Amino acid sequence: MKLLALAALVLTAATPLLAQPKEAFPLWAKATPGALGTDPVKDIPTLTPFFPAADKATGASVVICPGGGYGGLASHEGRDYALWLNAHGIAGFVLKYRLGSAGYRHPAMMNDVNRAVRYVRANAGEWKLDAKRIGVMGSSAGGHLASTAVTHFDMGKADDADLIERASSRPDLGILCYPVISMGAHTHNGSKNNLLGKEPSEELVKLLSNELQVTKSTPPCFVWHTWEDKGVKVENAMEFAAALQRNGVPFDLHVYQKGAHGIGLGVKGWDPEKTPVSALHPWSLDLAVWLKVQGFAK
Repeated sequence: MKLLALAALVLTAATPLLAQPKEAFPLWAKATPGALGTDPVKDIPTLTPFFPAADKATGASVVICPGGGYGGLASHEGRDYALWLNAHGIAGFVLKYRLGSAGYRHPAMMNDVNRAVRYVRANAGEWKLDAKRIGVMGSSAGGHLASTAVTHFDMGKADDADLIERASSRPDLGILCYPVISMGAHTHNGSKNNLLGKEPSEELVKLLSNELQVTKSTPPCFVWHTWEDKGVKVENAMEFAAALQRNGVPFDLHVYQKGAHGIGLGVKGWDPEKTPVSALHPWSLDLAVWLKVQGFAK
C-alpha cells in the first residue's frame, strides 16, 4: 500500500501543469470538494484568464471576484476589470465561485478563492507570471470574498499529492471595491444570508467579519467606497481600513462622494479601444497609481 501511495504521489507530481490557458478552466481537475452536484454552472468553480499583450506584460496578476450578493455574479465586475488590468500590463483571472443561491454556504466560497490564488501561483512559471505578485480583487460581496482571501489564507501543504495544494493561498495585495466586510451591524443582509444562512452562530459571524480578522500578515490593500452608496454601508470600508492601520498594514483608502452601488468602472461593457479614460470613475486612476507603488504596474 505504501508503494502504491508513493507511486501515485510521484505520478501526480510529474503531471505537467497547464500551458497558458485561453479559455475558462475548472479549479479542480476531478471532483470539486464539497460540491452538491456536477452542474457546470452551479457546482464547478472556474477561472477565466485574461492575459495582457506580451509587450505590455509586467508579470503581475490578479484573481477577480465579481459581486452579486453571494447569489449571482456581475459580469461588469469581472470581465471589465480584467480588461482594465490588461491595459496596465496585469493578467486578470475572473473567478466563478459557488453561490448561496445554489445552496452553498461558507466555507465553499472561501475554498474557491483560496484555490484560485494557489492555482495561479502554482502555474506562475509556466504562464510567465511572478509567483510573488498575485493579488485579489472584488466588488460588493465579491469584495467580501476578496477580504476573506487576505485574512483567511495558509501557506499550503508542502507534501500534498496535488501540486496546486502545495502553493500558498496568500495574496500579495487586495483591491476591495465598495466591499461588504462585516457580518455584524453594518453588514449587507442578503450577502450574509447567502454566505452564512439565516441563523449563523456568533462564532461564525465573528469569523467572517473580516475587519476582526486582520493581522500583521494581511497584505497591503486598496479600499474604496462612495458616500452615496445605498446598497452597502461605507462603514464596511472604513472599519476595514482602521483594522489595517491598527495592525501596521499599508493601505490606500478612498471614499468618493459620487457613485451608486455596483458602479464598477463607471462604464459597463468597457472597451479599452473605444472608451476614453475620462469616462471611468476616478477610483481607477487612483488604483493605477497605487499598483505602480506596489510594483504591479509600470
